[in-house]
Amino acid sequence: MARPDMTEPRRAALVTAAIGEIGAQGSLDVTVGGIARRAGVSTALAHHYFGSKDQILTAAMRHILRELAIEHRRQLIGATTPRGRLAATIRACFGAQGFHRDVVAAWLAFYVSAQKGGAARRLLRVYQGRLRSNLIHDLRPLTPDAPEIADTLAALIDGHYLREALQDGPADAARLIRMIETTTDHLLEGA
Repeated sequence: MARPDMTEPRRAALVTAAIGEIGAQGSLDVTVGGIARRAGVSTALAHHYFGSKDQILTAAMRHILRELAIEHRRQLIGATTPRGRLAATIRACFGAQGFHRDVVAAWLAFYVSAQKGGAARRLLRVYQGRLRSNLIHDLRPLTPDAPEIADTLAALIDGHYLREALQDGPADAARLIRMIETTTDHLLEGA
């Protein structure tokens, strides 16, 4: 009998372990050995599947971004107007999964890592470009100032997320959504 292919489950375990290890350390000062131990595999196997720590960390961020995209699609269900789609995009950015301690640490580490260039910077540009594109798409029917308002909203989303994530106590995503929705309404009224 053939042995089952364990590649994908092990890769997934390593990605989850990387996010957990970043959360535990609070920085990118993690080792492949620590990630491998957390995933229950050998360091050699971790290197075999990913090649390097940077590749594991990039895979972890891709995973987080895929989860964000899934949340965005979920929020878009039933949104039939441009303003409804815009609200869905804003809600998706503040989904509960985004405020897990490990995910917050991964986002912060990701921003730091992106400063060095490479895959992290490319991935950050993809995230920022996708957010901007979604916002512009939903704003275009509502205002001639869609690109400028999209840039303002993207900055508010990222800034409010980081501020909330770094505060003591549980995140109040509903408050953030209300604040950005109110600002969105003011920006649209002024356009």
